[in-house]
Amino acid sequence: MKFQEITEKEYKDFWENHPLKTFLSAPEISKLREKSAWVTYYVGVKEDKKLIAATMLLAHKRHFGKWEFYSPRGYLLDFHNKELVTFFTNELKKYIKERKGYILRIDPYVIYKERDIDGNIVEGGVDNSSVVDQLYSLGFQKVPTPNMEQVGWMFSLDLEGKGEEQILKEMKPNTRNTIRKAEKFGITVKEISYDELERFQNIMEETSQRKGFANRKLSYYQEMYKLFHEKNEVKFFITELNLKNYVEGLKEERKEKEEKINSLSDAKYNDGAKKNLTNEIDSIDKRIKDSENIMQEKGTEIITLSGSMFMLIQPEVIYLSSGNYEEFMKFNSQYLIQWELIKYGIENGFKKHNFYGIPENINTHPKDYGIYEFKRGFNGYVEELIGEYELPITWHYHLMKIIHKLKGEK
Repeated sequence: MKFQEITEKEYKDFWENHPLKTFLSAPEISKLREKSAWVTYYVGVKEDKKLIAATMLLAHKRHFGKWEFYSPRGYLLDFHNKELVTFFTNELKKYIKERKGYILRIDPYVIYKERDIDGNIVEGGVDNSSVVDQLYSLGFQKVPTPNMEQVGWMFSLDLEGKGEEQILKEMKPNTRNTIRKAEKFGITVKEISYDELERFQNIMEETSQRKGFANRKLSYYQEMYKLFHEKNEVKFFITELNLKNYVEGLKEERKEKEEKINSLSDAKYNDGAKKNLTNEIDSIDKRIKDSENIMQEKGTEIITLSGSMFMLIQPEVIYLSSGNYEEFMKFNSQYLIQWELIKYGIENGFKKHNFYGIPENINTHPKDYGIYEFKRGFNGYVEELIGEYELPITWHYHLMKIIHKLKGEK
């Protein structure tokens, strides 16, 4: 085996066909990082002139001229090949030390233990505890979940070999009904262009202020678009509702219910049905009034409800970011966006729809459990990754930890 620097093309070709590939380990991500003063290296291991392991190393200068090295979702290799993992790690340590690095961070795209839809460990399922044990034996230290850069727990739905009807049938009834209602309301899902990204940014800003998370700058979404959209590997969507058409539909529905009431006789046994229909009409009247008030207040018939960002790199569609205008959350338009992208995944041969991040240890009902509940309604399973690890390279590692703690940095 021979450790060496490789070209970006060599890395990209290897990445394209590797089972652990994901958008975070794509070379395009390095271009995004380089705008924030990160430097990129590509290294690998060859055997008989064939590449058998590789990683993209991103380096950022920290205190005292020392460098932090990060391999996003790396390494790309067979983690069950202990000899290869050991050799690659030891060579990386020397390589990083020569470049004044003090730390190596990795967060491999490797499942830890197979789990079911409820987050319970599947007996006899995938178990990569041995991979974690080897990382510890090589000197890696696990990063606490709150300090991890990427998600550690995900929720996914298999698409391979399934059709739309089967997936719809396997959803929770409430999720399926909510999708049908959104379609009935006339909500439309629209892919937006580069020039419209500010609309998505505005939705995310409102959501971030409401939920208390840091929103990304518009430039991030613009760069991701420029880097990935040409190959349809990133898509941004918004949902819209034509309130005029919606009100017309409600009025038609109201008329049908009135006709149904009138068709019922005055017999006592019809009292319950009449009462239910009357309550439904009252609800329709309220929705009509609310919609007319919105049109008057906004001065438009068409309103924007929500937005979502998806990464579409084989073999999975990843639901990366989303936001909603709080006043329009009652329309549940995010359900329709998910359904449209699930259908897209089926039509284009994707194996998995990845709803992405959920809170860890979901079976203990942690904070933000509702995020999981929304995703769980589509059916699927919980995926727990092995997490993020950092490898001290020099004694500066311990000094940096102290400095970061004093400064409140991660």
